[in-house]
Amino acid sequence: MAEYKLLLPSMGEGVMEATVISWLYNEGDTVNEDESVVEIATDKVDSDVPTPVTGKIIKILVHKDEIAKVGEPIAILEVEGEGEITPVTATPKTEEPKIENPAPEVVSELEKPLQAITSTPQEFSGEIYLSPLVKSIAEQENISETELKSINGTGLEGRITKEDILALVKSRKNQQNKTEIKAEPTQNTISAVVSTPTIPQTVSVSGSDEIIPMDRVRKLIADAMINSKKTAPHVTSFIESDVTNVVKWRTKHKDAFEKREGQKLTFMPIFVKAVVKAIQDFPLINISVDGDKIIKKKNINIGMATALPDGNLIVPVIKNADQLSLSGLAKAINDLAYRARNKKLKPEDTQGATYTISNIGSFGNLMGTPIIPQPQVAILAIGAIVKKPAVLETKDGDVIAIRQLMFMSHSYDHRVVDGSLGGMFLKHVHDYLENWDLDTEI
Repeated sequence: MAEYKLLLPSMGEGVMEATVISWLYNEGDTVNEDESVVEIATDKVDSDVPTPVTGKIIKILVHKDEIAKVGEPIAILEVEGEGEITPVTATPKTEEPKIENPAPEVVSELEKPLQAITSTPQEFSGEIYLSPLVKSIAEQENISETELKSINGTGLEGRITKEDILALVKSRKNQQNKTEIKAEPTQNTISAVVSTPTIPQTVSVSGSDEIIPMDRVRKLIADAMINSKKTAPHVTSFIESDVTNVVKWRTKHKDAFEKREGQKLTFMPIFVKAVVKAIQDFPLINISVDGDKIIKKKNINIGMATALPDGNLIVPVIKNADQLSLSGLAKAINDLAYRARNKKLKPEDTQGATYTISNIGSFGNLMGTPIIPQPQVAILAIGAIVKKPAVLETKDGDVIAIRQLMFMSHSYDHRVVDGSLGGMFLKHVHDYLENWDLDTEI
């Protein structure tokens, strides 16, 4: 028999590691080719890893809650043959960091005599489950079992994850910094207070309050939103559009489309079509920023903000949306939305967006001020379609009629998108929707 190393496969551009959520098989189990054997999570999406061979799992190398690098082995399988079979997979190269001209205070610190550190290895009773990674961190940081029991674990069945214990470590260090600052009211201490980032105040909790730890996805969303607001100065423009023709057109075609394709025809393909046309008119909306450089994107990949059943948000991407017909857009949108809500997206399904649309109207909202997904420079929020009285110009004069009206909100990065570009882009989307041809084919 031969040994086969199951490697963590490449999961798209920019994804270099993943966290193991759970193994679907145990050591000693036999798995068949193309069967999913482990669930993993990246900063983009959760997915399964299949095995390319049939064999028996003889050793799991990366356990639950531990992190694996792309191209590294996560398990060893016993397969037919002799010797060791290693799949050919490119492993990302990492260069050793170079330190040039270290600061004097760093040199001074390094030249201090090393102090012997004596510590007693932590012993845990086994009353609470600790993964090897979590246990290792607890030992390194000298965290007692009593402290561990105080953590509300966010993992499966309340288990403590890496993020949980690192949050505890950060909290302890923040508390230690506060104590040190209070203990030495010297000039150096005053400087330290000035340069230390503001620490959020502790929120008081009463006995009737419920504490809900953020899950992994919510933490990622929170970090991304804060990063975007810090990176890009947001400006938002608003416009109200008469989409009566759009509503009439969809009403006319939705039943025939569903009968023909077995899928529903929503408004989103029409919105995407209008946005794509406007991007073609104003390609400098389809860009990203790298320092003082503007990167103009060749492909038009539309992100589609999608709410998940657990209340979180994910943005699957319609690749090369400018090359799809209305029917093709409808199918792509329905497929991505279904797989997003059923946790079947692949990592590449959430990568490469150059512009994003958020349909807040699906929640009954009229308008909003969306936050730009980095490194994009703009995002469009589409509000609810509402019947309203409106003034129409006719050859016989102005009249009041009941029309289908909708607000759109366009947020853009004022570093590279000025009001003229951001406003004209939004006006073109508005014009395409208001002048929608009722004879458009689907």
